[in-house]
Amino acid sequence: MIKLFVGLGNPGPEYEATRHNAGFWWIDALARERKLTLAPERSYHGLVARMQVGGQPVWLLEPQTFMNLSGKSVAALARFFKIEPHEILVVHDELDVVPGQAKLKRGGSHAGHNGLRDIHAQLGTGDYWRLRLGIGHPGVKSEVIGWVLKKPLKEQREAIEDAIARTLHAFPALVAGEMDKATLLIHTSKPSRPKPPRREPGEGEPPAPA
Repeated sequence: MIKLFVGLGNPGPEYEATRHNAGFWWIDALARERKLTLAPERSYHGLVARMQVGGQPVWLLEPQTFMNLSGKSVAALARFFKIEPHEILVVHDELDVVPGQAKLKRGGSHAGHNGLRDIHAQLGTGDYWRLRLGIGHPGVKSEVIGWVLKKPLKEQREAIEDAIARTLHAFPALVAGEMDKATLLIHTSKPSRPKPPRREPGEGEPPAPA
C-alpha cells in the first residue's frame, strides 16, 4: 500500500502557479477532497497532513526545501515512520507527457528531474512509485528551465487540473495497494484535448478553428 503521498514543487507565491508545481497542485486537491489541512513540520522540512485509512496512517507531504532538495524532506519523514520506498508515491510534473495525461510507474531513472534526482540520492534507491502529470515539452532542450518555471497557458492548466481530478479517483486503490487497478484507472482515463492557442491571421499559421 502507499503510505506516503509526496507532491513536488517549489515554495513561495512566485512559483505557486508554475508548471513545476503540478505535484503540489495534486496534493492540495487531495487535501481539499479529504478535508485535511497541510501544516508546517520542521522535522520533515515540509507541509504535512495525516489521515487514517482502513486503520492505517497515510501521510501527505509537500517538501518546502525547493525542488533540488526534495529528498531531504521525503527521507526524513519516511525514515522516522519506517515507510519503505515502495510505499511512497511521488507526484511530479513530466515533460514527456502532454497536458491532460498522467502516467503511473514504479522505479526507473530520474530522467534529469531535479526533485527525483535528490529523492533517489536521499533514499538510496529509485524503487518508489511516481505519478507523472504531463506538462508538455517546449520542443527545445535549452528552453526547459524557463518552461517549467512559467505558468502554463489557460488551456494547459485546465487540462492538468482535469488530469488531477481524474487521477484522484485512484486514491483508494493506491492506499489499498491495488496497483494494477490504480494503473488501469489512471491510464485508461480519457484526457481532455485542450484547444490550441488562437493566432491572428498573418502570423504564419492559419487561425485555430472556432
